[in-house]
Amino acid sequence: MRRLWTPAWIARHVAMVVLVVGFLGLGWWQISRATAGNSLSWGYAVEWPIFAGFVVYVWWREVKFARRRTAEADAPSPEPTVEPVPPVGAGSRPAVRRPVRVSRVPATGDVVEDTDLAAYNRYLSWLNANPGARPGDYPG
Repeated sequence: MRRLWTPAWIARHVAMVVLVVGFLGLGWWQISRATAGNSLSWGYAVEWPIFAGFVVYVWWREVKFARRRTAEADAPSPEPTVEPVPPVGAGSRPAVRRPVRVSRVPATGDVVEDTDLAAYNRYLSWLNANPGARPGDYPG
């Protein structure tokens, strides 16, 4: 809980309160304008409280994450479960594993050429051969 009372967090708390009060005030102002005959203000009267709710949600989520980080930092860390590495001496050799063999199956059958891809590649090679040409100049 102490982490939530640092100067940075106090500024966040104050900003949240100011924004929520300001957004709700703007919503009330839009309601007064809407009752005076401005029909567009009804939409804004609905939006401002939604903005205030979003500010409260973001503030609550950040407080929750900060408390979780504090709890994780205060919790004792578990002992690492690392297997001991055997010492490498003059007479010992490091373990070498056999490579995994993967059987490769050759592609069978006739290779079907994609005509659209071949036409596009011809178009690109023509553009490369004619750097000053426009795409509309392509003869194909």
